[in-house]
Amino acid sequence: MTHIRKAVFPVAGMGTRFLPATKTIPKEMLTLIDRPLIQYAVDEAREAGIEEFIFVSAAGKGALEDYFDTAAALEHRLRAAGKNDALAALGRTRMSEGSLTILRQAQPLGLGHAVRQAKHLIGNEPFAVLLPDDVIKGKRGALAQMVQAHRNIGGHMVATMDVPRVDTSKYGVLDIDHENGRISHARGLVEKPRADIAPSTKAVVGRYILDSAIFDRLNNLGPGAGGELQLTDAINADVASVGVTGYRFEGERFDCGSVQGFVQATVAFALDRADLRDDFGTFVDDRRKSFRMLA
Repeated sequence: MTHIRKAVFPVAGMGTRFLPATKTIPKEMLTLIDRPLIQYAVDEAREAGIEEFIFVSAAGKGALEDYFDTAAALEHRLRAAGKNDALAALGRTRMSEGSLTILRQAQPLGLGHAVRQAKHLIGNEPFAVLLPDDVIKGKRGALAQMVQAHRNIGGHMVATMDVPRVDTSKYGVLDIDHENGRISHARGLVEKPRADIAPSTKAVVGRYILDSAIFDRLNNLGPGAGGELQLTDAINADVASVGVTGYRFEGERFDCGSVQGFVQATVAFALDRADLRDDFGTFVDDRRKSFRMLA
């Protein structure tokens, strides 16, 4: 059994970069091939052994709750029509009874504030945080890799990837004390440093395993950058007492909170599908040739 049983999914964002699509559809319900973004995050959490799923949501996001509910009438029609493949696909959207909790974040006061909403459900055990905007493609889920490594280390652990130095200003970056394989033991995190002063090129992406001590830090911290309660600030405050490590996961991360990243993910996942890659690959190649001719 995993020692990480609970996961928090901050899903209260408005998704303004995808307007007008997100006027009525939560951005986490935008479909990547044939699954919404939230399903990718939930599937990754399930693979890692997560048993309790906590969505920190907002008004107008009822579609998230409906998606993971039972669709009895639809299931009945599919069963009667003998559409077993479709029925099996629908089965992946079900949550076991009592495993999903929806919390409401009344105001968008930062990632730290969103995580803090789950304190009474987490208790005194370590837990995971997954940002559905970050879709990570790999043979094994990034969170499952982290859970295995965290068992022997403890403390706060963040997922990291190497980025070009010119891109460090787009991310939180680890200030590394020493490294051991995929593990980086950190002196702290620096939020969006300029390339010339970045302490490393290990960028933090949207997977965390946090000790429950984070809630005391979040309770005592004031607003940080942008007037919001920053999770990074709370993690930094625990470097000496709890310990902070970065885990360089195996896999490819796509920023599906941006249109560019979403389109790139769509291409990558389509080319990885046996039922899509041939025709889609030919289509992409033909388009590329057409653009070259026009240029």
